[in-house]
Amino acid sequence: MRPLTDEETRAFFDKISKYIGENIKLLIDRPDGMYCFRLHRDRVYYVSETMMKIANNVSRENLISMGTCFGKFTKSGKFHLHVTALDYLAPYAKQKVWVKPSAEQQFLYGHHVLKSGLARITENTNQYNGVVVYSMSDIPLVSYAFAFPD
Repeated sequence: MRPLTDEETRAFFDKISKYIGENIKLLIDRPDGMYCFRLHRDRVYYVSETMMKIANNVSRENLISMGTCFGKFTKSGKFHLHVTALDYLAPYAKQKVWVKPSAEQQFLYGHHVLKSGLARITENTNQYNGVVVYSMSDIPLVSYAFAFPD
C-alpha cells in the first residue's frame, strides 16, 4: 500500500474527471472525514485515513483489500474504472443519461442504447463525454458509458 506517483495520479484523475469533472475535491474532503487514494497490487483504493492507519499494521503480503476499489492500472499504465466506484462517482457525475425500462435490460446485458431507448439526458452532453447511466428510478446502472452522436 503506497500513495500514487505523479504519473499514476495524472492517469487516475484524468479518467475520473471524464465523469465527475472538478468534483474530485468532494471525494477527498468529505464532511465525515478525510479520504485518500492508495495503490495496492496495481489497484487504486478509496480509503479513509483511519482505515489507512489500521492497514499500515498489516504486511503487504497479508493485505488483500482495503476500502473501496476504484479500478486498476494495466501493465501499459492505463487506468480502468471498476463498477465498485459507481456508488461514489454517480452522485457527482456531470453528464447523466436515463434509459427507459424497455432498454434497461438490453443495456445491462451489454448492448448499445439506441436513441429510442433514451428517456432523458443532461444538457450540454457532447460527443464522447463520459456519462453515468441511470434507470428511470434514478438508480445508477452497472456501467459507465460514452456519449455518441445520433
